[in-house]
Amino acid sequence: MSVPASGPEAAFELHDAGCRYGKLDALVPTTLRIASGDCVGLVGPSGSGKTTLLRLLNATVQPTSGSVSALGQRIDSLSSRSLRAVRSRIATIPQHLGLVPNLRVWQNVAIGRIGRRRFAGTLKDLLFLSKDSLAEIHELLDRVGIEEKLFARTSQLSGGQRQRVAVARALFQKPQAILADEPVSSVDPARAASLVALLNDLARERGLTLVISLHNLELAREFLPRLVGLRSGHIHFDQDSAAIDDKIFESLYQLSGSEMLEDEGGEQR
Repeated sequence: MSVPASGPEAAFELHDAGCRYGKLDALVPTTLRIASGDCVGLVGPSGSGKTTLLRLLNATVQPTSGSVSALGQRIDSLSSRSLRAVRSRIATIPQHLGLVPNLRVWQNVAIGRIGRRRFAGTLKDLLFLSKDSLAEIHELLDRVGIEEKLFARTSQLSGGQRQRVAVARALFQKPQAILADEPVSSVDPARAASLVALLNDLARERGLTLVISLHNLELAREFLPRLVGLRSGHIHFDQDSAAIDDKIFESLYQLSGSEMLEDEGGEQR
């Protein structure tokens, strides 16, 4: 089910967009619309296409068929410079967070604006950040609950604290959208719920579009008003979370023997 084209301006649009890796259809030709300000959860088994869909949305991969538009720009028609400008307005939190352990927390947050600066400017920020930028980072860390870790080595933080550094880094980027790929896979259920709630609250406070992939179905249903279920590269459903019952989830995760064997190699999709 696709969302009608009426309503708020689209943050992301796929028109018959597909993605192949060699002979593998990671995402079959798909039509999907995510409006600006939407909070959307992607759910589905490993290898279902969630990561590929996120990579299409943040323009790090190009579709092998159809088209993808991000923030009003069709990504396959952009110059390298324009594509980089679009990517700089889409913050991505990867599954393993992408932090640099030996850097201090403020330095990891400052990296959030690397897409907007040249190399010399980025290097300067990592060595001699302005007082205004440092104050901004401190404010963001306060919002995510770890302001006292401003000067701590990132390697000394707990898993939950590192996740919040990644969220602060995404916010420091001043994005229009945040995409998060399984950001709570390595923490306990209570901390996972706290982080998903935080991302949802921040998106609403700041008018951001949020797309987050999750394996925890209860978390997805509790905090995200719209869920897109993927299986074997297909959209299995696209509905309000309140309308999705346990039978729909069961049908999403009931894999055939061949599908289970295909997933043994890991999350290719």
